[in-house]
Amino acid sequence: MGSVAKKSLEQYLFQLQKHPLRTKAITAGVLSAVSDIVSQKLSGIQKLQLRRLLLKVIFGAAYLGPLGHYFHMFLDKLFKGKKDTKTVAKKVVLEQVTISPWNNLFFMIFYGLAIEGRPWMHVKSKIKKEYPAVQYTAWTFWPVVGWINHQYLPLELRVVFQSMVGLCWGIYLNLRARSLALTKG
Repeated sequence: MGSVAKKSLEQYLFQLQKHPLRTKAITAGVLSAVSDIVSQKLSGIQKLQLRRLLLKVIFGAAYLGPLGHYFHMFLDKLFKGKKDTKTVAKKVVLEQVTISPWNNLFFMIFYGLAIEGRPWMHVKSKIKKEYPAVQYTAWTFWPVVGWINHQYLPLELRVVFQSMVGLCWGIYLNLRARSLALTKG
């Protein structure tokens, strides 16, 4: 069994080296699927909602994986691959004031419009009410992840690590959306 896992990991790392964007996109899509399946089960949904699941896979594979790939490459070029404490702090701050707010806002828009099928006015109202709390929570959680990511991981593994942690963040966002919907209902 150990050799199967080792060979799988070696093959994955080979694909990550050979086809980084594709591998990161697929990884983000798969982890988004796992996050959504867990979220659906934890929130009491009995029958898996396949449309919702497919939309989450698309969000991960078409948006999160590629954006993370290019953003981390950009940061590494901007800071010339440095990993000293001051540079890592700058990367984390830049990440938290740019991509973090955007990703949370875009997720809330996508979730409201595409997954819940709500009209724009309702989505806009929900974002206005809930976005500050979501972003505040993100700023208490993601900087630590960013620090670990930029300080200890090589560039090619940063999106993978972020996607793995994002699996948990996705569960949080889904359960938060679900609990807010239940308290209003």
